[in-house]
Amino acid sequence: MTDNPTNGAANADTTPSLNALAQFIKDLSFENPNAPRSLAPQQQSPEISIQVNVGANQLSDTDFEVTLALEGKAQIGQDVLFAFELSYGGVFRVRNIPKDQLHPVVMIECPRLLFPFARQIVADAVRNGGFPPLFIDPIDFTALYRQKLGELQAAQQQTVS
Repeated sequence: MTDNPTNGAANADTTPSLNALAQFIKDLSFENPNAPRSLAPQQQSPEISIQVNVGANQLSDTDFEVTLALEGKAQIGQDVLFAFELSYGGVFRVRNIPKDQLHPVVMIECPRLLFPFARQIVADAVRNGGFPPLFIDPIDFTALYRQKLGELQAAQQQTVS
């Protein structure tokens, strides 16, 4: 038997793949507006709110820039202890994914790969701001995708009606 090197290359060319080419902080903001007063031990736990958004920009036939935006704040009553905004991006190469599955892969799998790094950046920023690190709970990007898709479909139906 002889080895045919083109067989392996042909198989590799049709295998679906998702590769992270780069990851980066696009924008990071941390505010501690009431320091040092806000750093004193608190009698009650703060209310923490977090918003998550995902965006994508196609760079080429196979490459996408995906941005995971995390925004949040902690407050007690009307007093803001801290606030943060993080825009964390990645460039991903997506190959051999059927066209009908491309959008979900980019909008679900790519942010899922970015999230652990963005989570650590937020935790470090909050800790460096003088508070215990804030570890954001895992995010169900499939549910987030379905929610956004439902909102878009509802908006389209309202404009048609």
